[in-house]
Amino acid sequence: MTPVQSATIPLFMSNKDVAAEAVTGSGKTLAFVIPVLEILLRREEKLKKTQVGAIIITPTRELAVQIDEVLSHFTKHFPQFSQILLIGGTNPVEDIEKFKEHGGNIIVATPGRLEDMFRRKADGLDLARCVKSLDVLVLDEADRLLDMGFEASINAILDFLPKQRRTGLFSATQTQEVENLVRAGLRNPVRISVKEKGVAASSTQKTPTRLENYYMICRADEKFNQLVHFLRQHKQEKHLVFFSTCACVEYYGKALESMVKNAKIMCIHGKMKHKRNRIFTEFRKLPSGILVCTDVMARGIDIPEVNWVLQYDPPRSASAFVHRCGRTARIGHVGSALVFLLPMEESYVSFLSINQKCPMQEMKPPKNVVDLLPKLKSMALADRAVFEKGMKAFVSYVQAYAKHECSLIFRVKDLDFASLARGFALLRMPKMPELKGKSFSAFIPVSFDTDTITFKDKNREKQRQKLLEQQRKEKQENEGKKKFIRNKAWSKQKAKKEKKRKMTAKRKREEGSDLEDEDLEELLNDTRLLKRLKKGPKNN
Repeated sequence: MTPVQSATIPLFMSNKDVAAEAVTGSGKTLAFVIPVLEILLRREEKLKKTQVGAIIITPTRELAVQIDEVLSHFTKHFPQFSQILLIGGTNPVEDIEKFKEHGGNIIVATPGRLEDMFRRKADGLDLARCVKSLDVLVLDEADRLLDMGFEASINAILDFLPKQRRTGLFSATQTQEVENLVRAGLRNPVRISVKEKGVAASSTQKTPTRLENYYMICRADEKFNQLVHFLRQHKQEKHLVFFSTCACVEYYGKALESMVKNAKIMCIHGKMKHKRNRIFTEFRKLPSGILVCTDVMARGIDIPEVNWVLQYDPPRSASAFVHRCGRTARIGHVGSALVFLLPMEESYVSFLSINQKCPMQEMKPPKNVVDLLPKLKSMALADRAVFEKGMKAFVSYVQAYAKHECSLIFRVKDLDFASLARGFALLRMPKMPELKGKSFSAFIPVSFDTDTITFKDKNREKQRQKLLEQQRKEKQENEGKKKFIRNKAWSKQKAKKEKKRKMTAKRKREEGSDLEDEDLEELLNDTRLLKRLKKGPKNN
C-alpha cells in the first residue's frame, strides 16, 4: 500500500468519516474503492438490483471513466454488485434504461448528470427512493467539486441522500472549501494528510518528489517556436500540453498538427461534447503522442507513462499548477514538467516555491530555433477557418489573463500586445475593449482586407458569401434613411451613464490600473507575498 492507502483504508473501513489530502499520483483512488467494497460486502441485508449502496462523485467525465475502470477490476470478482457510470455526453434516457435493466449498486458520476437523474421521476426513475439504502458517499477531488461551478449541484444531491452514511473527501489540495465539510455532511471527520518523504516532509511540498520541474523564460513571439522545437526533439515521448482556453487548444492544436510531423496529436477541452470520452481512451493507449488540452485534464487523470507536462500558458490558480504537473511522475515513476513564462512573469517562480512549496529550475531557451510563425500566417491566409480560430484564441487568451488569481504578477496592462499578436501569427489586431485606444507600431497587419480570405470548406464559404450579400443589401437599403432615435427619459439616460461608468471602472480594476486607495490597500494586504516578490529587495 501507498502511505495514503495505509492511513485511510483502516479508518474508512472502521466507519469513520475521512478527509484525506495527499500529493497527486499517490494512489488515492484505491484508498476509497477498497473501503467502499468492504463496507458493502459487510452489509447484513444484501442489496437488491436497483438499491444504491455507494456513490462516487468526481468533477470530470474522464476521471469518472477512470474510477469506473479501476472499480470494475474488483467488481468482476463480486458478481452480486452492479455498477453504473453516469456522465455527460451520453443520452440520459439510455442511462435510465440501463439502470433499470442492470441496476446500479455502485454509482460513479459527475455532479451535473447525477443531479439530473434525481429529477427524472417522470421518465420512470425514482432515484431518491433507490438511494435510501446508501452506505457510502465519496467526493473525489473534493476542493474542485465544492468550487462555485459544482456547489449548487452537490448541495442538491446531498438533500436526496440519507444522513446515516459514511462520507469521504479526497483531494491533492485541500483549500478553504474543506472547512465547509459540515455542508458536505461529514460528522467528526478524521483528517488525513500524507506528505512526501525527506526534505519535502518539512516543506510540505505539494508535487511528487520524482518530478523534475522546469521553467523557460521567452518572449510571447518566441513561445510557439520554442514549443515546436521541444516537441520535435522529444517525438518518441508522451506529452500533455496545457493551454488556458478552449479556443487556444483549437487553434494551436491545428497548428501543431502541421508543424510536428510523424507524431499523433490529439485535442481535448471542456466544450467538446461527445468526442471527449473517445479521445481520452485512445490517448491513454498510445505509447507516444501529444495531447493538447485545457484544465479539464488537470485533475486526477491517470494517463500511463506521461514523460512531459508542458504548460504553454500558466494556469489561473497556483493549486491548478500543482494538479497539472501531477499528470506525470505518478506512483513512483519519474517525470518532468516545463512551464513557459514571459519575462514579466518571472516572479511567478518565486511565488510558486513559497506558496505551493514547488521548487523549479530554469531551462534556457535554445538559440537559433526555426521561425515557424510565417508558415502559421500562410495557413491563416489559405483558410479562413484558421484565421478565425487565431483571432478567437487571441481574444480568449487576453480575457483569461485578466482573470488570473495572481493579478500582481499577471497584469493585462503590462502585456506586450504587439509581441503577443505576432506570437499568435495574427494577420490583423482584433477589435476588443482591452485594445481600445491603443496603437501598436511593433505589429504590422496585412495590407489587404481580411474579408477576402476564403474558407477551404466550400459549403462554409458559400454560407459566408450569402451572409455578406445579405449585409450589403441591408446597408444599401438603410443608406439615406435617417435613423430615428426615440427620446429616452432623463432618469434612464442617467442610469445608463452610471452603469457604463461602473463597467469602465471594473475593467480598469481587472487590468490592474487606476485602483482606488482602499481597493489597493485591501489587495496588497491580501497578497503581501506577491507585492514583495514584485518589488524585489529594498536596495534595488
